[in-house]
Parts: sequence; C-alpha cells; structure tokens
Amino acid sequence: SAGVALIALAVVVQVIFGATAAFLPGDVVGSIIGIVGQLGGANLVGLVAVALLYTLFNK
Repeated sequence: SAGVALIALAVVVQVIFGATAAFLPGDVVGSIIGIVGQLGGANLVGLVAVALLYTLFNK
C-alpha cells in the first residue's frame, strides 16, 4: 500500500509542478499513460493484466 501511495503522490506532484520537477525520477504520468496504452493494445492479455492489477490494488 505504501507503493501505491507513493505513485499517487508522484502523480499529484507532477500535476502541480509539471514534468520538470527536479525531485521526481522521470515522467510519472507519461509512464502510466504508456502502460495503459500498451495494455489496451494487447486485447485479451491486456484485459487479464488489468484485472490482475485491479485485484492487487484492492487488497
């Protein structure tokens, strides 16, 4: 749960300060958008991966 909280904090910080925030390791929002795009392009495998991530995050 700490990892999910850190990811959420990184997204909020990047939205507030932009992609050039010096204390973030990279483009967090861009990475998340890329992952979602890859999962969407994978059809059934992407759907299974999203279902797996959903169950992991809701525990």
